[in-house]
Amino acid sequence: MKRHALTKAITLATLLSAASFGAVAADIPLSEVVVADQVSTTVVSVDTANHSVVLKGPQGNEFPVQLTDKAKNLGNLKAGDTVDITVTSAVAAYLDTDVDKGLPGTAEATGEIRAAPGSANPGGEAYRQVKVQLKITHIDLAKNQVTFENPEGKSKTVDVKRPEVQAKLKDLKVGQSVNVVYTDILTVTSKH
Repeated sequence: MKRHALTKAITLATLLSAASFGAVAADIPLSEVVVADQVSTTVVSVDTANHSVVLKGPQGNEFPVQLTDKAKNLGNLKAGDTVDITVTSAVAAYLDTDVDKGLPGTAEATGEIRAAPGSANPGGEAYRQVKVQLKITHIDLAKNQVTFENPEGKSKTVDVKRPEVQAKLKDLKVGQSVNVVYTDILTVTSKH
């Protein structure tokens, strides 16, 4: 399983995905953050007929995981096996300089990659990516604040704390769109 290559590819796609919002617009990156957390768990039991697994967390707590029928290699997983779970979250914000974009909106994509059928080590990755287009309704350079309108028409004022993003505030204009892309990647790798 080439999990690192997929994680890097999806993260890179997230960071570059603003180009898909409009071929004419010049997208300007405002900020991006990538955070990863990993935990090793132990398999307590496997129910291949019902596509479920019970895992034991690092603090000893047991929790069931219900899988879909797409989990093909559960027969290779057994009690006592170690399973590594990694969650990678990325948030990227881009200024869309096309001020005639219209109303804010939301788009979502999901996907998964599984270990090849017959693979000795079950595992796989799933991702969820949400793209939200926000409209700038107010900019306060003195306070380093920007007010956005979300797809539901609600406004929220955000304090911009990162100096590199504060420096870009002077280039923003009311009516412009900011595209925020949230990506979560769940990677499961089993070890025998």
